[in-house]
Amino acid sequence: MSEKTVLVTGASRGIGKAIALKFAKNDYNVILNCIRSETLLAETEAEIKAIQVARQAAGIGPSDALYGPSDGNRCLSFVGDMGDMAACEKLYAQIKETFGHLDVLVNNAGISYVGLLQDMSSEDWERIIRTNLTSVFNLSRLAIPDMVSRKSGKIINISSVWGQKGASCEVAYSASKGAVNAFTRALAKELAPSHIQVNAIACGAIDTEMNHFLNTDELHALADEIPAGRLGTPEEAADLVLYLARGNQYLTGQVIGLDGGWI
Repeated sequence: MSEKTVLVTGASRGIGKAIALKFAKNDYNVILNCIRSETLLAETEAEIKAIQVARQAAGIGPSDALYGPSDGNRCLSFVGDMGDMAACEKLYAQIKETFGHLDVLVNNAGISYVGLLQDMSSEDWERIIRTNLTSVFNLSRLAIPDMVSRKSGKIINISSVWGQKGASCEVAYSASKGAVNAFTRALAKELAPSHIQVNAIACGAIDTEMNHFLNTDELHALADEIPAGRLGTPEEAADLVLYLARGNQYLTGQVIGLDGGWI
């Protein structure tokens, strides 16, 4: 049984938390990141440690011989801005020291801005691009050398249907996710000779806090637009991320829609 390690950004809540929990339930070492929600990240870490301890105690997780005593050393939390290369370098130093290498990078951190472009400040624009796109560049750049040396690795970017179609009053968000999609396709071609797969998931309407600015009537109207008749769940996104991390070695450079047939 080989040890596997995953890094999930934006892991304090929503899709990122669901992804982190999913990997913990499948016996990965899990590195959690968020930009500032230290209390929420600590709660996610506690849940993961409980999962890992319970699985090991039940004899269905990795053995002490492989991982050492189950004292929570298989989960690492890091609060910091992944749009800042210095913070990313600090995180990667901790990953190397604790786990030795990274098998799966899940670039999930993302924020939105709802409003007219003409009313958007330069600071808001830069914040969106830094969080949604620059973080993907920073972490991918740091992960690639070791993955190439081992001829193995997965980079999975959480994108949006608006990166494919664009959304009125979400121009900056749409632009950042469109760039993530192009980044994914291009990097996949670059890394395919090294047996590294790079894919993105273009999420539709997922039931997370990002959509909680909508009132109940607006949420019902949105669900009525979706052929599946409902919003997706963070757990459904997590299932797809795990499949991409463990699955088809020939699947790369794809932006996979997860939207209930909406777009």
